[in-house]
Amino acid sequence: MMTAEKIVYDHLVKSMSVPVSFERFSKDPERFIIIERVGGSITGHIEKASFAIQSYAESMFEACELNGLVREAMTDLIQSDLVSSVDLDSDYNWTDEET
Repeated sequence: MMTAEKIVYDHLVKSMSVPVSFERFSKDPERFIIIERVGGSITGHIEKASFAIQSYAESMFEACELNGLVREAMTDLIQSDLVSSVDLDSDYNWTDEET
């Protein structure tokens, strides 16, 4: 069975030129993307999933640029036969003070 997580992960791996993961790396690369499922539901055999996609880079500005590419890639996800809708709920600074 193809899960929403697998669909999003495969699409971002194919679309982005940086590593993509569901969790932090043991040694983080300079630029990378983390996928986190933050909610969802199933109604009448139709799955709805909400994800937080976090972009990390060498600087805040570069993370913002990477995030713009993530937004484009996620918008393109609608081209998949397995996806019927893609919506951006919010776009905000998710600063990680520890890195």
